Amino acid sequence: MSEPFRIGYAAGVIPDKWLRIWAERLPDSPVEAVEVDDGARALRTGAADMCFVRLPVDRDGLHLIPLYTEVPVVVAAKDHPVAAFEAVAVVDLADEHLLQDPDEVPAWREVAVELRDGTRAAVPAMSIKQAVEVVAAGAGIVILPMSLARLHHRKDVVHRPVTGVEGSQVALAWLTGNEDPRVDTFVGIVRGRTARSSRGGGGGAPGGSGSGGDGGGSRGAEPKAGQGRQRAAAGRRTAGRAGGTGRRPGPRGRKSPRRGDGGPRGPR
Repeated sequence: MSEPFRIGYAAGVIPDKWLRIWAERLPDSPVEAVEVDDGARALRTGAADMCFVRLPVDRDGLHLIPLYTEVPVVVAAKDHPVAAFEAVAVVDLADEHLLQDPDEVPAWREVAVELRDGTRAAVPAMSIKQAVEVVAAGAGIVILPMSLARLHHRKDVVHRPVTGVEGSQVALAWLTGNEDPRVDTFVGIVRGRTARSSRGGGGGAPGGSGSGGDGGGSRGAEPKAGQGRQRAAAGRRTAGRAGGTGRRPGPRGRKSPRRGDGGPRGPR
């Protein structure tokens, strides 16, 4: 049995759907998934073969396929005023104390009163879990991707979408030099290729940054399918001409029978 194919993923990212499809299509090819703090480092150290990362990352030596953008939310204490709204604008959080590095939320940094007037108190380095615990005590807010807010949700906090803040993008990454054919197979699964098209890609890792290697075997099954459709279409055209109905003799024969006033007229 081959070594397990190792898939890393950033906290909050849920790769279960793709792993389930892998297990269904390749039951004899083991796969392992592990949460990693730094996806790029996990790839470069060999801890993972591919990784779901949250951008930005150091792209040097990596292929990347952007997948989706996460909604940013503000996490606040349960009795905070934001709990009364379905969503808030980042400018409405200008007076709040952010319990994270302002550089992580540039949109808030641009409007923050405590930065403008120099009253911002030092914020110690904290994990997201620790920061949410401090939020629950009413000491400030954090702005996170919704997936992380859900991951660290507590009964004594709420989270609401924030407008005016750029969402974080999740991407699939792997090393440019990784020629394991399973890379192309997993790319196909993530991109939604069918089982038939995925089986055709016996080649190495796909080329081109962010390309995902659609040039693999997925095209191998397409010519036959295309030829079948062409033959079917040709057969229908031939049958139509043979019937002599005259309904579709060509481009000039597509006049509507109802363009007149309801029927042919006799000579005037």
